[in-house]
Amino acid sequence: MRPHRPGEPRPRHSVLVALLLACATLITLDYHGGTGSPLEPARQAMGEVFGPVESAADAAVRPLGAVPDWFRSRSDLRREIATLSAENSDLRQQVATSGVDRNRLAEYDGLTAAASTLGQALVPAHVVGVGATQSFSRTVTIDAGSRSGVHPDQTVVSADGLVGRVLRVTRTTATVLLVIDAESVVGGRIGESMQLGFLHGRGDLGRSGRLDLELVDDSAVPDKGDVVVTWGSQGGGPYVSGVPVGRVTQVFSSLRQTSQRAVIEPFVDFGALDLVGVVVPSGTKSDRAVVEADGRLR
Repeated sequence: MRPHRPGEPRPRHSVLVALLLACATLITLDYHGGTGSPLEPARQAMGEVFGPVESAADAAVRPLGAVPDWFRSRSDLRREIATLSAENSDLRQQVATSGVDRNRLAEYDGLTAAASTLGQALVPAHVVGVGATQSFSRTVTIDAGSRSGVHPDQTVVSADGLVGRVLRVTRTTATVLLVIDAESVVGGRIGESMQLGFLHGRGDLGRSGRLDLELVDDSAVPDKGDVVVTWGSQGGGPYVSGVPVGRVTQVFSSLRQTSQRAVIEPFVDFGALDLVGVVVPSGTKSDRAVVEADGRLR
């Protein structure tokens, strides 16, 4: 090896070797010394100097490190609020419509029972319109027409009793003349005595609407509370027999005409009509389910 000359820089690898030897010596002394290591005073001094600096740096950096979590929390909170708002809206809608749903379910059950009681097949339909008062007739429009098997001069009932008869139809709708119309005349029978008469409408809607019954036998006097039903028509149209109409509330005698007139309160609330059933022959082809006479849906 060439001897080192004065003034020449020492090779770099000699410095590196010296540093490695020094580090190995310090590690050995520190390891074998344990808590009594000669380096312990230096380590404590460094900790006292740099410890507060590390704590301050950590306190300064910690909020910055939490920024991503803050954004994620804000995003999660927004999603949670949106979900809760949607659920709250659904609950409000359910509360708002629960009464209507309960009433319609009861009406469907009642219409099924009516089909069984009458022994008639029914096409269910909803009232979608009321005739204008300027027409001087009491009519409603239902959402079932010829495609559903509905035709003119068919009986229309509800779960409570007689509604009226079909006047005219389109493919998808039908116009129904209500039994309370002033021009409506229906053959009626008092259930207790089987006395026959004719029911005339007054044209009044709602619970105040009444019918007048004139009996064929002028000497017959109906009792208050007697139930009146339809006596029926030939071929079942426009009215089938046995449909409940109403109850006798008052009886008036005419001395001049020697006749009796009974006031009938209808079972149907014509101011709150919704679900009705059109009486059709069993096996009628329809674009919707038909309630058969035994209560089954076909």
